Amino acid sequence: MNNKTHTLKWRLTEGEAPFGRQAPEAQHLDSVDARDSELLDAYSRAVVGVADVVGAAVVSITAGWQRERGAEREGSGSGVILAPDGYILTNSHVVHGAGRLEATLRDGRTLSALLIGDDPATDLAIIRVNDPLRLPHAVLGDSNALRVGQLVIAIGNPLGFQSSVASGVVSSLGRHWRLRDGRMIENIIQHTAPLNPGNSGGPLVDSRGRVVGINTAMIAGAQALSFAVPASTAQWIVPQLLAHGHVRRGYLGIAARARVIDRRLARFYQLEADTAVEVVVVEPGGPAQRADVRTGDLVFAINDKSVQQVEDLHRVLSEWAVAQPMTLSLFRGIEQLRVIVVPTEAP
Repeated sequence: MNNKTHTLKWRLTEGEAPFGRQAPEAQHLDSVDARDSELLDAYSRAVVGVADVVGAAVVSITAGWQRERGAEREGSGSGVILAPDGYILTNSHVVHGAGRLEATLRDGRTLSALLIGDDPATDLAIIRVNDPLRLPHAVLGDSNALRVGQLVIAIGNPLGFQSSVASGVVSSLGRHWRLRDGRMIENIIQHTAPLNPGNSGGPLVDSRGRVVGINTAMIAGAQALSFAVPASTAQWIVPQLLAHGHVRRGYLGIAARARVIDRRLARFYQLEADTAVEVVVVEPGGPAQRADVRTGDLVFAINDKSVQQVEDLHRVLSEWAVAQPMTLSLFRGIEQLRVIVVPTEAP
């Protein structure tokens, strides 16, 4: 009897239960470790899968600008192939005004590239390489479906290191960013995937391998403050760049972002949409200021057509004849107003 008692005590001190069962504490720890391992494995599989599939479509771009006395200034960035016949999406600031463009593929080949279209207002551009082979390409996804906290992966060539991969999460949506030359880029995605010089123009990808943004900027000296132009913007910019070489749009002189309409306000005015476009900046002397549009106004329709996202506003302006009046339906506080604005040609 005493021998059995001593044996039982020894087994319990080793973390085991009698009759060969695992002690509850040890069983709990094992299950926690297993869950953590499963989560880490799933995270790794997502990043590895995206890197394998989309990484083949990411290129390194070298641009050269002619200086006085024959010297050339050189810069570099990234891009993502959108079509097997060599059309590449990148940032405008990577290629704008360059006299020489080259794209280096993941297989090491360097090809001459031609600028097809450029839109500094959204910092997007299309270049093309000629290659007899069908090139691997990526697919634009739906950035409007992004959620804060969602996993995203940035692929590019930071500091010249080709096909580098960094992961993070979406930090915020609907940001606006002012470039060094004063232009405002609207509806920007903020994320935590680290970016460095050379990442510009590379894709921001979701866990399914769809391009949800084009990385455009980071704040030097800050951590986890990176920005990307949403794919929803690229969806309507790219066709215009391919057709015209530039984006033809009217200009209101505002910066804006999407915002949820107060439910009581939407119900009172019987609106079907639950979002509108909030005016966050009014440019001095612009068409909007002359029409008394103010910061904080919520534009929910143009010429009685619903406006729910910043892209909706851009689409209307790109299709609207310059100098033709348009009617903005907006909320100012709880008051509903109709304002006549005359767009000018975008500078």
